[in-house]
Amino acid sequence: MAADLYGEMQLEADPPARHGWRDYLPGVLVTGIAALAAAWLADHYAAPIVLMGLLIGLALSFLSQDRRTHAGLDLMSQTALRAGIVLVGARITAGQLVDLGPLPFAMLVLIMLAVIAVTVASAGLFRQDRHAALLAGGATAICGASAALALWSLIGDRRVDQARFTLTLVGITVASALAMTLYPVLAAQLGLTDAQAGFLIGASIHDVAQAIGGGFSFSAPAGEVATIVKLTRVALLAPMLMLVGLWLAKGEGGTGTTRIPLRLPWFILGFLALAAINSFVAIPPPVTAAAAKLAQALLLLAIVATAMKARLHLLLDQGWRSFAPIIVATVTSFLLSLGAALLL
Repeated sequence: MAADLYGEMQLEADPPARHGWRDYLPGVLVTGIAALAAAWLADHYAAPIVLMGLLIGLALSFLSQDRRTHAGLDLMSQTALRAGIVLVGARITAGQLVDLGPLPFAMLVLIMLAVIAVTVASAGLFRQDRHAALLAGGATAICGASAALALWSLIGDRRVDQARFTLTLVGITVASALAMTLYPVLAAQLGLTDAQAGFLIGASIHDVAQAIGGGFSFSAPAGEVATIVKLTRVALLAPMLMLVGLWLAKGEGGTGTTRIPLRLPWFILGFLALAAINSFVAIPPPVTAAAAKLAQALLLLAIVATAMKARLHLLLDQGWRSFAPIIVATVTSFLLSLGAALLL
């Protein structure tokens, strides 16, 4: 076996076994209840829903010690995640790329590549693993927690363990929430136009909801620009996953002379297919809205289940340096996005 590039062998630590629906029920139920609690808190206290899901999942992590929850938690943290990534494609159309224009699109691609490269290159300075830095850089460059989940499904917990991944999710979510508050203020202080502020916010804030919210908090025109820019970043998710898969395959090849065939996992193909359908077929807005809501719900379930599977004592052992790749990626993304916005 050359490599487990897509995490297919990571569904459970136990040997593969056939499960009936009753085996999944305990883990699915506790994950669903925790996700509903996170959604209620986020709605009533105007808090980021991803952060609420992470915190509640961590608080309930003791439930993962019961073997009866393992099958359901694995289902929610893997299968629900991949189904949610497919549905994210419903947000993407080729028209968004056309509306953005060639120069801003080229800038976004360069920013994405630069953020990932700088984050991975700086990992050695903080004595961090390059795969963990790749996870932080890729998630920051694309769409926050959703990209982190997709990337981790490629990298696998053999390279980045559950505790480190959960810590990365926490750091990205907190950074995104802070950016949503600070970046519109900084854009106003710098005297940016609506278009410049919208590009800065859409190109640098991690999660989709925070990027759009930050743009509209500056102005309505800035919010529209931020939405287009941010969704264009989401469209770069599949190409980034392909590049990461190639990089991981090359790394597994040792000397680089051995070629490992790269097969695209079904969730990337589904993402691309749904984006293509959405580009060429007029999908009714209610269907698109329902797909977006379902994608958000599935990703929330995946985040909660992942947090519940984490071991808190391992999280505490990570140390402050574990946040260094997230900080480097966030600062790099902001500075490059600001420079690009000033050129527009």
